[in-house]
Amino acid sequence: MNLRDEIRRRLRAERAALAADECARRSNAIARHVIASPLFNRARHIAVYISCRGEVDPLPVAAAARARGKRLYLPVLDPTHPHRLWFLPWDARERLQPNRYGIPEPAAPRGRRVSPRHLDLVLTPLVGFDRHGNRLGMGGGYYDTTFSFLASRRHWQKPRLLGMAYAFQEVDELPAEPWDVPLTAIATENGIVRPAGRLAGRMKDE
Repeated sequence: MNLRDEIRRRLRAERAALAADECARRSNAIARHVIASPLFNRARHIAVYISCRGEVDPLPVAAAARARGKRLYLPVLDPTHPHRLWFLPWDARERLQPNRYGIPEPAAPRGRRVSPRHLDLVLTPLVGFDRHGNRLGMGGGYYDTTFSFLASRRHWQKPRLLGMAYAFQEVDELPAEPWDVPLTAIATENGIVRPAGRLAGRMKDE
């Protein structure tokens, strides 16, 4: 087992040990920080996700976004690519269906899908993160593959990637891979974490 896998195993176990009411309490605290942030307030097109396995629940953020007239989207597995996501508009009344991982998602007719380049803000689930904006996911590489185009940009532009995490999911330093796409920021119950290092200069106007 390599270091990333060991960190993933440990943090997933710690996250799974949280009681449901504690997950809800912390998720609400995280949502308050997100809703107060310029990243959220300046965004018109926001991708969220349906939480599972103890992940931070972004639905309080989604409710605030709808109340302010923002457009919401959910990720959908791309049937033509093993590690890429589509994004579809999400109506709260819409019926969702489980994908092959059991995660609810909208039905995906081709005409409804939205390019990730169209989004302003993407709330991302994660297993671990560090102060450099490195993200440890479940290991499938979906977000890194989908947003790989951001790594080639000289100036960090939309969409902004905002990780959603409990504070205990922070580690001192994650081993980074060449294909990793760093997060713009991370929201925890303690506030918004701004990455140090190469992203810091691009965060001044946020």
